[in-house]
Amino acid sequence: MKKALICFCTFVFIAAVLLPLLPLEGEAEVYDSAIRLHVLANSDDKEDQALKLKVRDSVLELVSKEIAECSTRYDAQCKVEDIRDDITIKAQNTVYEEGYDYPIHVTLDNEYYPTREYDGVKMPAGTYLSLRVLIGEAEGQNWWCVLYPPLCTSTAKPETTLKEAGFTPSQIRILTEGESPKYKLKFRILEIFEGWIN
Repeated sequence: MKKALICFCTFVFIAAVLLPLLPLEGEAEVYDSAIRLHVLANSDDKEDQALKLKVRDSVLELVSKEIAECSTRYDAQCKVEDIRDDITIKAQNTVYEEGYDYPIHVTLDNEYYPTREYDGVKMPAGTYLSLRVLIGEAEGQNWWCVLYPPLCTSTAKPETTLKEAGFTPSQIRILTEGESPKYKLKFRILEIFEGWIN
């Protein structure tokens, strides 16, 4: 009996460790098909948080127009890379117009995100290409959304937006049926596992 219990506990431990490493069907492609937007405020002061939202709006206004016709993540990435200096200037001008002199730093790189839900779309925890807009010290609460496919500002149904962006039915199912226990459990275990590793 004791031996069986040890075997069972060992199996559970191994499963808990390996489960986050085994992608669900279509999940790996989700990471490679999206661009996230991450805006970090200078601090948690009320004024800095309000400024963060102003910067967010100015960046979204610029980038949304530029990537509106993009049909793939690669196209959107190339467009964002092309206008990165414009994004910096736009965000910096917004900061100046609001009466602050914080420097703006814009990067386009891979970044880990926890599970997040945006208007019915649950993005699994994982590493995504991320447009990061850092305001000043970038030590305040941040703001996240999905830049591509355009879920930050899209008024269309999420399923329609994802389909137009080239997501497969299995990927759309992962993103829109995230409350399913197998996805919820896997995302939670992934967060715990990566937090433990970090």
